[in-house]
Amino acid sequence: MEYKGKLHETAVRFPMTHIWMDSCGEEPLNFGLERGIVGATSNPVIVGAVIKSELPFWEGRIKHYIETMPEATEEDIAWAIIYEAGRERSKKLLPIFEAKKGKCGRLSIQTNARFYRSPEKMIEQALELNALGPNMQVKSPASAAGIRAFEELTYRGVSINATVSFTVPQAIAVAEAVERGLKRREAEGLPIDTMAPVCTIMIGRLDDWLKIAYKPIALTYPEAMEWAGVAVMKEAYRIYKERGYRTRLLSAAYRNRYHWSELVGGELSMTIPFDWYKKINSCDVPVEDRIGVPVEKKYLDYLLTLDEFRKAFLEDGMKAEEFEEFGAFRRTIQGFITGYDELLKLVRDYMVKPVS
Repeated sequence: MEYKGKLHETAVRFPMTHIWMDSCGEEPLNFGLERGIVGATSNPVIVGAVIKSELPFWEGRIKHYIETMPEATEEDIAWAIIYEAGRERSKKLLPIFEAKKGKCGRLSIQTNARFYRSPEKMIEQALELNALGPNMQVKSPASAAGIRAFEELTYRGVSINATVSFTVPQAIAVAEAVERGLKRREAEGLPIDTMAPVCTIMIGRLDDWLKIAYKPIALTYPEAMEWAGVAVMKEAYRIYKERGYRTRLLSAAYRNRYHWSELVGGELSMTIPFDWYKKINSCDVPVEDRIGVPVEKKYLDYLLTLDEFRKAFLEDGMKAEEFEEFGAFRRTIQGFITGYDELLKLVRDYMVKPVS
């Protein structure tokens, strides 16, 4: 058959490797659905970008909510928009969800990033988000509080997506929490057959953090820094398969072609931004099964000399209470909260016109 790019070829030839679109925008979703995507993700930064790119439509919706919710704050309006985007855009994936009996075809939607220290607040909002449609996947940060929330949410039948996650210790903690939740459901005779929990590893953001933490070193051996996220993903995948965890790994935050090519063939998911989707499609790298190919020893040996990489790569590199102190976590949660603040400002500017 004639493939519509490298990622379409990946989806067709390696159906166990699920390709997602890292956007809930109309154009990216339509583009991806024509090329075999089976899921999509969103977060406050993504939703803000979608609103700006589709402003003629969303401007009308913002004004509608302002008019029909006279006592609402900008936060109320912003979440009304987020909920509407989740409800409506998840419908595009519903045929896949129904055909795959819940194992694919979900839209990931994120709880308020400000709740990362409160399992109770994450759980409460996650249940609301889960009720937006049958094919929702609810994202929350893999903080210590998030790990506690994942067990309870899984027990309550929510397919979770652990985000703000960069490390093997986080991935294992998430998988173990999900297993506890699934076992509680099984013990009570509750169904689990349509559930599809995932754990994100933001491989590109790990690379970003190491380049910042070790800037002088990164300049002397820059190619090694491009392999850190891939190494962590492959190690987490090895452990997941060895232990039979029922959570699926999801790679995110793409920065180079290895973040795609080195994971092909794995029983995992990749959520790929629209711009990287197009970059990968136009590259000359062959589509090959490389999940079992280890990172070159010279790169891994070098990376293991770095304390921050060892925290990410080694199973006992961090305890759950240390997750929030990891540099990539701090940078990313701050970015998500800043993106949320920018979304609130966008809404506020329609509610209270700036004075010139």
